[in-house]
Amino acid sequence: MRIELVKRPQHSALFSALSPFIALGLTLIAGAIMFSLLGKNPLEALYYYFVDPLTGLWDENNRWQLHELAVKAAPLILIAVGLSVCFLSNNWNIGAEGQFTIGAIVGSILPVMYPDLQSWIVLPLMLLMGMIGGAAYASVPAYLKARFNTNEILTSLMLVYVAQLFLDWLVRGPWRNPGGMNFPETRNFHEYAILPEVWSSSGRAHWGFVFALVAAVAAWFMLSRTLRGFEVKVLGQSPRAGRFAGFSASKMVFFAFIVSGALAGLAGISEVSGAIGQLRPTISPGYGFAAIIVAFLGRLNPLGIVAAGLILALSYLGGEAAQISIGVSDKVVRAFQGMILFFVLACDTLIHYRVRFVGAPAAKAAEVSQNV
Repeated sequence: MRIELVKRPQHSALFSALSPFIALGLTLIAGAIMFSLLGKNPLEALYYYFVDPLTGLWDENNRWQLHELAVKAAPLILIAVGLSVCFLSNNWNIGAEGQFTIGAIVGSILPVMYPDLQSWIVLPLMLLMGMIGGAAYASVPAYLKARFNTNEILTSLMLVYVAQLFLDWLVRGPWRNPGGMNFPETRNFHEYAILPEVWSSSGRAHWGFVFALVAAVAAWFMLSRTLRGFEVKVLGQSPRAGRFAGFSASKMVFFAFIVSGALAGLAGISEVSGAIGQLRPTISPGYGFAAIIVAFLGRLNPLGIVAAGLILALSYLGGEAAQISIGVSDKVVRAFQGMILFFVLACDTLIHYRVRFVGAPAAKAAEVSQNV
């Protein structure tokens, strides 16, 4: 006996709209069970995950938490918006974490290698260089797929580790801060290389969050109101129909990967220049991989991704609060985030497909002979 998924001739529009909320509800139930098995109070754990980080909404003394929410959400939204373009076009970019890292490295060339160059033009150049770096790195798996039909999932994923090891080598070697007491980090960025805060007097939320909102609106407009967006969707849903329409699949591979890589690179340099202020061996807690969850939780809709990014950023802050308050490990935090992706994909799959149990061929033959 085997299990097959059979596409439903029609699926419920209501359940399609409610799917993310059903997934979140199932995640809360599974999370409560997980915390109970770990010997923690599930209600207390879920409170620290989803309520405690939002106390800044009604308590001015905790207003900083909302700024931290924006700081965490900015890279998730930026990367996920780019991934949505890739995924809708049926190009599976799993290496956004590497493009994030390369964007941070390339964008940091000016403040690290030319610290005496201090002018207002430095920051715009850093942001532009970060986008170019991320786009160029994403074009590698795009070229391999378009030219050799290589599996982009494997190539983009493997390039993540190349980027991370390259960053580690830089900050421990040629870019190490000469006055940094031998710590593996670059010199601190000067004031012209720091992304300014949106509300400078009340917190550290920087302009990266504004970039994320602008990117989401721009991507939504492109996908829903332009010919290029129509091309993305047609080639993603039916490559054969796209070829009949005269659309180039190979050009779409490059377009999708370059857009995705550019936004991931922008997220990388925004994180480094806005939240960290220097390069270190680790500059991301896994934003590039978590953004995959955000993209699917937002149903690959750039506007939905904004809400999904805030939800997952909330889980990051809540995970940190839970680690401090109830003593769970960071592995539990990652498992909880994995549950979100699992239930989102499971709900979407069961809405569009039904499960069918198929008997073994021998059993079928015996049944036919009996009927005869």
